[in-house]
Amino acid sequence: MNILDAIYQRHSIRKYKVQDVPTEDIKEIIKAATYAPSGKNSQNWHFVVVKNKDKIERIAQIIEEKNEAIAKKIKDEDRKKSFTKFLKFTTHFRNAQVLILVYAGEYPVTGYNELLESGVPHEKTHELLLKPSPGIQNIGASIQNLMLAATSMGYGTCWMTSQNYAAEEITDYIGFDKEGYFLATITPLGVPEGEVKSPPRKPVEEVLTIVE
Repeated sequence: MNILDAIYQRHSIRKYKVQDVPTEDIKEIIKAATYAPSGKNSQNWHFVVVKNKDKIERIAQIIEEKNEAIAKKIKDEDRKKSFTKFLKFTTHFRNAQVLILVYAGEYPVTGYNELLESGVPHEKTHELLLKPSPGIQNIGASIQNLMLAATSMGYGTCWMTSQNYAAEEITDYIGFDKEGYFLATITPLGVPEGEVKSPPRKPVEEVLTIVE
């Protein structure tokens, strides 16, 4: 499979076969993720792979418990319904044989301290951390590599961030303790089950501007 085939055949998979994913395949997929570009070659990522089905189920339960705890404090009923109704999509990874948690580390943003020293207001310099978010861009590149590698090897994945309101509880449960790192995203990994399809894409003409 060439790279374009992998790009066009990658889908967000939410149902998986009960079929083992060999550790060597996982290592190859993670290796591909580490070949993503990163600013200053910081490689500010760390991958935690969970293969124990009981632990994957417990992570799903942790998210459910945190969702319920938050929902109890939401007074507006419409907002509460909106928050809770998508819970099943936040925990669908429980049917996968493998769960990959992707952690992001600190990243020194070019120009941040220099702008501060030059007298630029803190609100403006802070935009460097929030809007372009260079450190998270590194993670985005790595997870895309991961997913394309998985696709090329016949596996499915699903980029997930909606569970991050329970990131602290998840991290405590798995015992991950690396200074300066936080949970950025997770993805299940496994052999797809059933029909595979994706929503339509916007036409290239709609999202492309060429300056000559």
